[in-house]
Amino acid sequence: MMNSTMNTEDISSVKADLAKKDWLIACLCAAWCDTCNFYRSSFDDLMSKHPDKCFAWIDIEDQAHLVDEVDIENFPTILIQHRDQVIFLGTVLPDASQLQRLISSMTEESPKQTVKRSALNQDAPVGWNIRELILES
Repeated sequence: MMNSTMNTEDISSVKADLAKKDWLIACLCAAWCDTCNFYRSSFDDLMSKHPDKCFAWIDIEDQAHLVDEVDIENFPTILIQHRDQVIFLGTVLPDASQLQRLISSMTEESPKQTVKRSALNQDAPVGWNIRELILES
């Protein structure tokens, strides 16, 4: 399945894509949030710029089992995870160029180096691994 046509809200599509990729870029949102709805197309458009990464649109109510351990207070909240390590978890402005810069800054590390966690993010709960939760669903 081509990344540019993947439905980022369909967990089975996300699961199939994630099984082949090391990076997960997820927007944790809510269907009732107007800001999230406005941001959705910009988020999905970023997929074509990053075919080596899995993008997921996670509704915190519809997929509550994936985010129960995280206290999401503001939207949009972005999660960037490399393999089993959460690199970034935090609220960002609903601006695709800002997310593009964030993704670039997180992923430009050499593949042989340990990817460093961003100091800008909120702490993910110890042991919480949304990648694993998606792959097990």
